[in-house]
Amino acid sequence: MITIQQIKTELKFDRSDRRLELADMLDSKKELQKKVLRKKAAKILGVRMTDVAEITILKHSLDARKKPQIFQVYTLGVSLQSKDLEEKVVKRCRNKNIAVYAPKQYQFPQSGGAELTQRPIIIGMGPAGLFCGYQLALHGYRPVLLERGFDVDTRTKVVEAYWSGGSLHPESNVQFGEGGAGTFSDGKLNTLVKDKNGRNGEILRILVESGAPEHILYESKPHIGTDILKKVVVNMRKAIIENGGEVRFGAKVTGLRIREGALTGVEVNDSEVIPATQAVLAIGHSARDTFTYLNQMGIPMEAKAFAVGMRVEHPQSLINECMYGKEYGNRLPAAPYKLTAQTSTGRGVYSFCMCPGGYIVDASSEPGRIAVNGMSYSDRGSGHANSAIIVQVTPEDYGADGALAGVAFQRQLEQRAYELGKGRIPVQYYGDYKRGRSSEKGNSPDSPQPNVKGGYVFSNLRGLLPPSCEQAFIEGMEQFDKVIKGFAGDQAMLSGIESRTSSPVRICRDDTLQCPTVRGLYPCGEGAGYAGGITSAAMDGMRVAEQIAGQFEYALV
Repeated sequence: MITIQQIKTELKFDRSDRRLELADMLDSKKELQKKVLRKKAAKILGVRMTDVAEITILKHSLDARKKPQIFQVYTLGVSLQSKDLEEKVVKRCRNKNIAVYAPKQYQFPQSGGAELTQRPIIIGMGPAGLFCGYQLALHGYRPVLLERGFDVDTRTKVVEAYWSGGSLHPESNVQFGEGGAGTFSDGKLNTLVKDKNGRNGEILRILVESGAPEHILYESKPHIGTDILKKVVVNMRKAIIENGGEVRFGAKVTGLRIREGALTGVEVNDSEVIPATQAVLAIGHSARDTFTYLNQMGIPMEAKAFAVGMRVEHPQSLINECMYGKEYGNRLPAAPYKLTAQTSTGRGVYSFCMCPGGYIVDASSEPGRIAVNGMSYSDRGSGHANSAIIVQVTPEDYGADGALAGVAFQRQLEQRAYELGKGRIPVQYYGDYKRGRSSEKGNSPDSPQPNVKGGYVFSNLRGLLPPSCEQAFIEGMEQFDKVIKGFAGDQAMLSGIESRTSSPVRICRDDTLQCPTVRGLYPCGEGAGYAGGITSAAMDGMRVAEQIAGQFEYALV
């Protein structure tokens, strides 16, 4: 197969007002599209159309830089009628966008020779723990997965009850439970992690195999959406069990057993001790109680930088018009954006976890504290766009020393937000925020209201962020307005506080991915400080699974 990059086709619209769905752009089985792509591929390769046996979409994106003209950009895999012909074509081509297709094939390592006397334990079922457990189960290691929260269906009911005015469940909420914090998100799958071993492609393949749409394999900015992600998580859990693994919900790890620098067991719910020589700490970025007892045990860990800020919400139509142009803004799928700024304070400000056609959600996990996040369904059809606009903070900002200083900093911000909102999400119009005055609910039907899952109240968010962060936030918003006109408009909606962008802690590990002071203990994923997002966390979980498998034979117990 030959790859051809940067094949462009102009996106055509019919005369109806029908919104063009992603499937319309990606379905290469549609005869007209297939014929156009085949013709372009043949011309670029200098062969006849009859020489093209098959085309496969490897990558797809939209290019709206010359709007109102909008182009689809493809990377195609092209199979010619014979390998000899493919070799001749590649040899004579001088086009840098043409090459022999050499996909990265993921290979799980061969089993090591050491005896594994106990089943490996996976602590946490977010992306890191889930993919670690999936790989170990698939290859015969019969892992035991322990999740403090509930299964995803029960968890969803508990979370929705909380959003409707019920009580917060401290063990099963937006942060804790099957699927991790990513379950209630946009389900973004793009990552900046360099992948030399084919893990990224393997993750996408597993997700599709588990019920995700096939287009995530080649979409440039793939996402699943919370509704589909929940189904995928269930199917992955079933596969783990079918392959000999065990899954336990409501199983909070409350301690570790260590003897002579090696793990010997895992304590569950302050009572049961499960013998274990290998355990994976995939606890997520909000497991503050777990961070505390690990720190008390002397597990090496350190405070790390992260970012804090506000959710900022706009009509999706404003974003679409800026990205696609006024003519076709309402005809294309909800547009994303990515914004960065450097401010006079030296702090970076940037958009994070952008949710096209999404919702703001109450993502709290502790009583007396409020944290927010963004979430989208697969159709991204809410009509509202939101993202976290966040400011970098470092251990120098935390006002205290020690590994848990960042945790204390988060808690202070979240408690302040809780007090401002009287137990609900505090919201404010950006114009009022900039001028330092409280917002009140608009009386006009045209006054925008926040698109929130959970209770909210209009308030004054000035003073919620530390002064230097607040200044940087406003500067960043004003700079972003130059990129997206209206971004810093008076009626842009703010919600606070976005504090769970990444873990404030890094649990140290060595080159073998183990804790340097406890053999058999593997800090893993976003909570341990080694990932940021669904895909990178899943990749880290796979790395840990590979490390365990490379040392030990299949579990014999």
